[in-house]
Amino acid sequence: MEKYIELSQEVKQAKEEGKAIVALESTIISHGMPYPQNVTMAREVEQIVRDNGAVPATIAIIDGKIKVGLSNDELELMGKSSDAAKVSRRDLPQIVATKKLGATTVASTMICAEMAGINIFVTGGIGGVHKGAETTMDISADLDELAQTDVAVVCAGAKSILDLGLTLEYLETKGVPVIGYETEVLPAFFTRGSEFKLNASADSIDEIAATLKAKWELNLHGGAVIANPIPEEYAMDESYINGIIDQAVIEAKENNVIGKDSTPFLLAKIKELTDGKSLAANIELVKHNAKVGSQIAVSFNK
Repeated sequence: MEKYIELSQEVKQAKEEGKAIVALESTIISHGMPYPQNVTMAREVEQIVRDNGAVPATIAIIDGKIKVGLSNDELELMGKSSDAAKVSRRDLPQIVATKKLGATTVASTMICAEMAGINIFVTGGIGGVHKGAETTMDISADLDELAQTDVAVVCAGAKSILDLGLTLEYLETKGVPVIGYETEVLPAFFTRGSEFKLNASADSIDEIAATLKAKWELNLHGGAVIANPIPEEYAMDESYINGIIDQAVIEAKENNVIGKDSTPFLLAKIKELTDGKSLAANIELVKHNAKVGSQIAVSFNK
């Protein structure tokens, strides 16, 4: 396995010095936002991780290597590339073997983070059960990854383009803890809340870190979702954004957009329909997750 993994100098040094490390994905750069906002966001998020006492490890597949920690040039490459493959668990071996450029999703970032011995990962929102999944079976690989890979994912809940109720049911079936940080309901990405009450919540970073430590020391394999709501001042009005999401879902259906193409399509459509307000919210929630995730990583590392 070692021959496929390449740690950046910063990450290597952090490992040697026993510092807290936070994994970051690259699909958000290549498929989640337009250039140059995507690269600016990536650099700002990395800096937030450093400012909160941890070391960032953005993950991508470049030249047949799983890169854990990207240089400035590599971040630019991921941000500008129009042909970076969206890499989930099933795609990982082929993209590595063919030396194609690959952007890691939540699922593959978890896999690569675990390979590199990193157990805290920060992202925007997780994938989940898509609306209409009872007929399409369109369920994100993120959920099965959470069931089997020992990495905690700090996110603003699940993207509100999904069926949130079924997503929570699926996670419960798989035994994945969903812990609300300073919230008792599942945040819905662009909004702070939803109608779905969570089974567990915590107001303390140390409590979350202790829960993760206990989970893995008890050999309860799999990850956890730390649901961290978007800050109040950047949250979008629930009825406004839900109306736009419904419209975007209809357009995706009309254009026969399915599978892994659906999330990028829906997010781009929502950005267009909100005049860019959703992109601004997306950037702010990722930054907030980076802050909270880094604090959890530092506490866990103690």
